[in-house]
Amino acid sequence: MDSTFDLIVIGAGPGGEAATHKARSLGAAVAVIDRKWFGGSCPHIGCLPSKALLHSAAEHHANPARYEWPRASKHRDFMINRPADATEPDDSSHVRSLEHSGAVAYRGDARIVGKGRVSVTHDGARHELSGANVVVAVGSVSRPIRIPGIDGVDVWTNEQATLTRELPRSLLILGGGPTGCELAQVYARFGVPVTIVQSGPRLAPTDHPRNSEVVRSTLERDGVTVRTSVRAVGARAGGGEDGAHCIDLDDGTTATGHAVLAAIGREVPLDDLGLEHYGLDTSGRTPPYPRDGRLRIADGLYAIGDAAGPELHTHQGHYQGELAARMINGESVTPDYRALPRSTYTDPEAAFVGVSLEGAKEAGVDAFEKVAEFPKSSRGYAIEADLGHITIVIDRATRQLVGAAVACVDASAAIHECVLAIQARVPMDVLANTIHAFPSTSRIFNGLFADALAELDGTSAIPAG
Repeated sequence: MDSTFDLIVIGAGPGGEAATHKARSLGAAVAVIDRKWFGGSCPHIGCLPSKALLHSAAEHHANPARYEWPRASKHRDFMINRPADATEPDDSSHVRSLEHSGAVAYRGDARIVGKGRVSVTHDGARHELSGANVVVAVGSVSRPIRIPGIDGVDVWTNEQATLTRELPRSLLILGGGPTGCELAQVYARFGVPVTIVQSGPRLAPTDHPRNSEVVRSTLERDGVTVRTSVRAVGARAGGGEDGAHCIDLDDGTTATGHAVLAAIGREVPLDDLGLEHYGLDTSGRTPPYPRDGRLRIADGLYAIGDAAGPELHTHQGHYQGELAARMINGESVTPDYRALPRSTYTDPEAAFVGVSLEGAKEAGVDAFEKVAEFPKSSRGYAIEADLGHITIVIDRATRQLVGAAVACVDASAAIHECVLAIQARVPMDVLANTIHAFPSTSRIFNGLFADALAELDGTSAIPAG
């Protein structure tokens, strides 16, 4: 054995970093391993470059001459710490931060070779590590498109879509989740003809239905061609007009793009990680445990981030990393996902927490909802908004908020009042009597909370917002 630790973290993305830093603050000896970028996808090919590009696209949309693509590309490179003469981001700051905390960082391929034993290989060298606990924080990778003919197409993932320095002549996006929708708006606003194909009936299928409507409307307003309820069944490389790739759809039509982006979901790379050494049956489904966010999946073995579920969010991974470190430290803590926020950073943004009215009723909750149309609010009038909403869902029995959805300016910030309200089980009486700055987006909640309290009490509310 090369070294012995209290904790070995496999994967140094946001979850792995959070687990490492928290464990070190609690005095644990920690080894952290990653095969590629310390920091993971989020700062390099995910959250940060995509948001930088969305910002640039909004600036270009407002003033094309002032903010052209070369400036956007340079700003994205700054955000991911990529020099002008480099093809990949520089992750050294993440390594330094982990090492400064006192952790030992290993770059290489990790495999569990026994209970509490991890082998790390890199450039022909091999390290054998032992640890009382192992945390699996391997993240996820873009799910490949599996249709006949696709092997002839140089398919983009979020990596190519966020790192490219050249605009494609046209872009076809397969998948209408947050990644597909955000990148569709980026490229459409920079003048690229964009088509997005979604197999289900609506974009952003895990979001609130009203949010999905707003996202579709804003993409179509920006010139994106949206195709829903159709599925890709075949590909013909260069088979379209002017050498564009052609994707055959199951309704007999086609969609084309000079670049094809796979945004149909994510997969957790657990093959050959060695989980069988902890008694997990790896011969069947992947992963070989429920992705329900429980964190502890076997004695001395934890999964966090995308590998853990229940969803795929950077903030979820960070939360789980710190919680796993506390659990390993002996604290009696349990994950709570009732108030897990989701945000899509299109313009306007869309955010959702808790459950929809339909979801509440399916769970047996006697719930009702209140809806405000954003364009009819003071903030909406002030900025000349023509779409958007704020929706809240209330449990009659507990008189508490159980869900909220926002699609308008500042949605990703405004939703957090509802995140806290759900997490802390704040009574509607308190929410309705909380002062909100006028005419902020959050002020609209004030009127909805007052309306909800009036319905609970059988009285009439005075409109606000």
